Amino acid sequence: MADAGNFSSGRRAQCGCSDYHGCRDQGDIAMKFGISYPDAEIGTDSIVIRDFAQAVEEMGYNHISTHDHVIQSPTPRESWEMAKFYTTDFPHHEPLTVMAFLAGVTETIGINPAIVILPQRQTVLVAKQMAQIDVLSGGRSRFGAGIGWNSLEFEALGMDFKNRGKRLEEQIEVLRLLWTQQVVTFSGKWHTINEAGLAPMPIQRPPEIWLGAVSDVAVRRAARLADGWFMISRLAPDDESRRVADVFREAILEAGRDMADIGIESMVYSKVGGPDDWIADARAWVDLGATQLVFRTTEGGYETFDQHLEAMRTFAEAMKDF
Repeated sequence: MADAGNFSSGRRAQCGCSDYHGCRDQGDIAMKFGISYPDAEIGTDSIVIRDFAQAVEEMGYNHISTHDHVIQSPTPRESWEMAKFYTTDFPHHEPLTVMAFLAGVTETIGINPAIVILPQRQTVLVAKQMAQIDVLSGGRSRFGAGIGWNSLEFEALGMDFKNRGKRLEEQIEVLRLLWTQQVVTFSGKWHTINEAGLAPMPIQRPPEIWLGAVSDVAVRRAARLADGWFMISRLAPDDESRRVADVFREAILEAGRDMADIGIESMVYSKVGGPDDWIADARAWVDLGATQLVFRTTEGGYETFDQHLEAMRTFAEAMKDF
């Protein structure tokens, strides 16, 4: 197996995440590159899932992530243009389950469920599941969360869609308590814990929490609370991307935090073209502040497992000179 983070460019970035997810080390570090698991396009065979993860690990990718959609409708229910990719025609694996599986069939690659729609899930159970993933992976996990956009899922899971932002904030507090203290007592608006805790505890105390955010309110929340921010990516940086990045930086300063302590992850899409286009987009995201990048092959026109892997090899080769 390749060593964790073997595939990294010579370009330097400032961030504050752990070795699998960015860098806690002092000073600057090489860029890290991850993979977005194309679960909607390479099927549900467990052997294929295993082979995919082991292949990208061998390529030297730093981490692998997968999305969260518990229940899907036959046709799009939302006006968002991307909603068409979240119907029953596009399967999505349950992220915590598949990441636990990947923890057992890999050795070095970071195991990052992202983005989990945390407010539609029971917090203490998520804390237990993520602690277990961290144990099974030997401390290779990172937790990515967001408030979600699909009210259908909240309805089906019996959760309130309207207060999801506020609940997320309390959920983050509860997660960190449970991941750092063996015995927790907590009384909040939505959670009550009386002298209880997790066993086993996670190896990391705590695993990092990164937040996906698009709106100004959500971006400011990420700046206050998160170890890192998923800069929800358009195909390439545009004026809105630059504006939101400025909002994030301003909110970091307002919160009294140091930008060097916060990671920023964005995405490079294979469908924008070939290696030259990928390099151009990667440079543009880094210039905007990204400390790590994820390569997404979904929607890239690939029809087979091998074609997805070949695109990922090509990206890895292109980024070595980035």
